[in-house]
Amino acid sequence: MHTADHRGADPLQLERDHLAASRAALRAMRADVESLDLRDVTGTWVSAAVLQHQMEQRVAALADLAHTPLFFGRLDYLHAITDEELAEGGQGERFYIGRRHVHDAQGDPMVIDWRAPVSQPFYRASRSEPLDVEKRRRFGYTAGELTAYEDENLTDPAETDTGSALLAAEIEKPRVGPMRDIVATIQPEQDEIVRAEIGGTVCVQGAPGTGKTAVGLHRVAYLLYAHRDRLAKSGTLVVGPNSSFLHYIEQVLPALGELDVAQATVQELVKHVEVRGEDSAGAASVKGDARMAEVLRRAVRSGITLPTEPLLVQRGSRRWRVPTYELVEIVEEMTGREIRYGAAAEALPQRIAHTVLLKMEQGGEAPDDRVQDAVARNPQVKAAVKACWPPVDPAKLVHRLLTDADFLAACADGILTEEEQALVRWPKPGRSVKTAPWTAADAVLVDEAADLVRRTPSLGHVVLDEAQDLSPMQYRAVGRRCSTGSATVLGDLAQGTTPWATGSWAEALHHLGKDGAHVEELTKGFRVPEEVIAYASRLLPAIAPGLAPATSVRDAPDSLTITQVAPEELDSAVLAACRAALEREGSTGLIAADARIDALGELLTEAGLPYLDPGTETSAESRLTLVPASLAKGLEYDYVVLDEPAAVVAGEPDLRTGLRRLYVSLTRAVSGLAVLHAEPLPAELG
Repeated sequence: MHTADHRGADPLQLERDHLAASRAALRAMRADVESLDLRDVTGTWVSAAVLQHQMEQRVAALADLAHTPLFFGRLDYLHAITDEELAEGGQGERFYIGRRHVHDAQGDPMVIDWRAPVSQPFYRASRSEPLDVEKRRRFGYTAGELTAYEDENLTDPAETDTGSALLAAEIEKPRVGPMRDIVATIQPEQDEIVRAEIGGTVCVQGAPGTGKTAVGLHRVAYLLYAHRDRLAKSGTLVVGPNSSFLHYIEQVLPALGELDVAQATVQELVKHVEVRGEDSAGAASVKGDARMAEVLRRAVRSGITLPTEPLLVQRGSRRWRVPTYELVEIVEEMTGREIRYGAAAEALPQRIAHTVLLKMEQGGEAPDDRVQDAVARNPQVKAAVKACWPPVDPAKLVHRLLTDADFLAACADGILTEEEQALVRWPKPGRSVKTAPWTAADAVLVDEAADLVRRTPSLGHVVLDEAQDLSPMQYRAVGRRCSTGSATVLGDLAQGTTPWATGSWAEALHHLGKDGAHVEELTKGFRVPEEVIAYASRLLPAIAPGLAPATSVRDAPDSLTITQVAPEELDSAVLAACRAALEREGSTGLIAADARIDALGELLTEAGLPYLDPGTETSAESRLTLVPASLAKGLEYDYVVLDEPAAVVAGEPDLRTGLRRLYVSLTRAVSGLAVLHAEPLPAELG
């Protein structure tokens, strides 16, 4: 067991020594795993391959990332810890808190995982509720080297709460590269969400900069720690709005030691057909409406017909007759049961075969289950089932629905108006499923139809980020992936930038199949400076009247500049603002209306300013990203240059959506925002 500081020794050097010893112990743990010989411990090549994969994953999880601190905090408790807490990893009354568990050659813990119960007070202890913690120590690092520490003596009445300079420095660290984890800076209200029980779905309404995405990712890491066996079997999934966003966040979980979490966009989840077309806003809104679920249910079952003649089954030298009325009863029974169409199609032959077996028994025979299976496979039975319960191909069904006006009218009768039906139908239908002009909304319809035919497998936990932008039918598609599991839903109603954006979380959770889920609101920002978020919040009465304005813990004077220039001077002003931002440390994002991106790209190239596309990892050499306003959501940059706000608003189909797009663009900055405009600013900004 490691001991406390020696009298007279340099405390910082002792902490550095512990860091060096911990890194050596981690290397030894990795070497131990790599040295294991698996040749004599597996029975088959399948089990050998599975075990080998598990060992490779374990080795990867034990990687020592050079610029990622192995531990970031320390807890000194007032009283001795229990045997149970010792088993979780502690050093007497002292605990080093880090991203993963590390033990020495004797098995004594040197660093404990931030997710362990004994680590929780690091995030929640306060002077009013110290939770038996005498001292909380935070460590400061530079390029992976421990350079400073800071103590909070939570039980010392003479010490005042002045805030943590190291905590503030970590939050304000320049954003270069992909999104970082926030494990060292999780706040109490965030920690409550991270550690919420797995059984229930949690919805987080988070204003810009409140860390809702990071909270969701850390919740996945926590659940995998607390329920690893359960989630290893059922699986976890992070659903994001676009590939740029997923690329931006993809390093967070691996940095926390979690390598097996899948990531996908909604479109990737429903990839049943090749999307090559694009809907109008009106068509996409109708196709995304929850009423389409009933239209599709009717379409799937539209081919069911009641038998009109008896069934004769030949068995050896005898023929068995099932009267028409009995067949009708069987089909009606299946129609009335709440089971998938495909499952009913598989059950029908067995149900008819069972009726035949009863007749055999009445005729003096003694058939067994093998006879019933044989009857179910009988050509006459299979033909009868196909006639009254025909097979359904989901893509072909939706193709017919979108091309056959009469079929759509029959399935949508009393549900969609004639005008809505006209919007739904393709203007120029393709000749086949492969050549059809499928749109993103159409693919979701195919997914719904596929689930009506055969149940979609459920995962153990799904994180849905930027959830406010989903249509009801998209919520249903995601909900099917966690129908028997739980979900973490993240979003901001004020940032809903689709025509079908949800109006309330209660509505969204209903379509997701998670009625009654707890909704938590985060309003304290840690990323966007107070001056910037206060300016952006002027739009809230117009875009989300019911939401409370966000506040920020970061007061950065002169973080906002608004400059009006003559139209012919706008381009030069944008270049000057980008150059000024690049003179500072960190990343810079130039955000503009989508229609301006090509022109600005040429402008930057001619000016000799290399730039990246959204989602491309920034580096010390390439720190400028040109961002279409439509892709800015979820991204963050140290400095943002916002080009022509009026053009951002005008680029959307309606004023509310345009103002929401502007709200997103205004809230991407961590250290400074420069707004440049030639046209008048939207009146809603005041």
